[in-house]
Amino acid sequence: MRPSHSRPRRSGTTSRAVLISALALLSIAACSGDPPSQEGSAGSEGVWLTLESGWLLDVEAGERIPNPGIVVSPDGRIEALGAPANHVPDGAAVTAILLDDDQTVMPGLIDLHAHHNMNLTGEGRVEETRYNPLVFLANGVTTTFPAGEYEPELLLTLRDRLEAGEWDGPRLIPSGPYYGRTRPDWDPEMTAEEVREDVDYWVSRGVTHFKAKGAAPEHIEPLIQRVHEHGGTVTGHLDSGGRGSTNSADAIAMGIDRVEHILGGPVLDPEEGAYPVWNQVDTTDAAFREVVELFLDNDVYFNATITAPIYLTELEEGFDYWEDEPGFFTPYVQELVAQREARTRRDLMSELYQAMKRTTLAFYNAGGGHLITMGTDNPSQGEFLGGFSAHRELHAFTLAGIPTASALRFGTINGARALGMDDEIGSIAAGKWADMVVIRGDPLQDIRNTRNVETVILEGTLYDPDELLERARGQIGPTGPEEHDDWYIW
Repeated sequence: MRPSHSRPRRSGTTSRAVLISALALLSIAACSGDPPSQEGSAGSEGVWLTLESGWLLDVEAGERIPNPGIVVSPDGRIEALGAPANHVPDGAAVTAILLDDDQTVMPGLIDLHAHHNMNLTGEGRVEETRYNPLVFLANGVTTTFPAGEYEPELLLTLRDRLEAGEWDGPRLIPSGPYYGRTRPDWDPEMTAEEVREDVDYWVSRGVTHFKAKGAAPEHIEPLIQRVHEHGGTVTGHLDSGGRGSTNSADAIAMGIDRVEHILGGPVLDPEEGAYPVWNQVDTTDAAFREVVELFLDNDVYFNATITAPIYLTELEEGFDYWEDEPGFFTPYVQELVAQREARTRRDLMSELYQAMKRTTLAFYNAGGGHLITMGTDNPSQGEFLGGFSAHRELHAFTLAGIPTASALRFGTINGARALGMDDEIGSIAAGKWADMVVIRGDPLQDIRNTRNVETVILEGTLYDPDELLERARGQIGPTGPEEHDDWYIW
């Protein structure tokens, strides 16, 4: 049994979009005989939360249905779907939300490649753990998996702060250090037994799911074996199999659970880099079909990260700002960005973006829709932030030709299943954590409506996205040259 990841109940900030529903309060009062208490906020001890009216996004059915009513118990879990009067105990304190006819409640988003690290000064990536979590949560991302950490101790500290209620941010599923040459202290001579011992150590620190990048087969195989013994999963940024890397076909044979970015497999030439080959891949070719069959036959999840290349080239297809993302960085960082050369087209990355759209659609059309997950893979350089990128990634799925309902599943229930947490998160159902987002509009009509976040609910606690963003605005990064070395430490 894989562990559930939860935190103590916290009192959140009630959104300006949240209204106390007189109608709901009266209906409960009629049932109990006494007017319910309106004191306390959702997630506070003893306070129930109800959401009525508006619409509910059923991601598993792919439908937007009239909201039947959502009842959240004081422990932060969904008690029931149905009229609150039938499920809230007599005399209980209630925070009631009455949605209007243009609001939709949907499950919180799950980002399985949610980097917290950034390179704002050109001196290498560091883990920004103070304000990035606020931005993720404000965008309706309620669960993050970093998919590789340069400084895993900082992420574990963040996890502890979140679980203790000392800071606000999504549920954090730590990924620990990279396994492979991406890890700053990686030893390529590491033995299989040393890999197992290293896994044991990080499991003892609370890491369950791991990431390999730039790892050779002799390292990936013991990694997968040991992590599976602990009940966790392994994902991989895989290459062609040449120059000490591992091809996805070999990693799948070893039992890897997920693969990042490109499907790889027999399509790739071990003597060439992965991306130039993938850019030219023919999705009608037998070699590509063989790749897809490997994933389908072994139930291996694919984290497409379609938009990852766009941050390294000219923006394409309307991915520019709907919020002042540069404004979340300090004035000093904004000056550094302004001094850089203007973003220009990089053919390799532009071609990769198009290839990732094309191959992800082909994988979906071949029957792989239940295995595709959402990941942003946006280690910021001072222009964009991962929380907003979650909406870009959802949009990219639809631009690739994938149905909107399926894209929304990628960002919710598929991610939960990939982590073995679908009995806890990923959809709105009785018994699951109350991780929900109230948005304006219908995401099935236009997936860009997921950007219209008006209230975020994490384990029953209400958050105002505007307030979360305001706390982060102008705060990310050093304030001057003297802070280059330690601006991210707190």
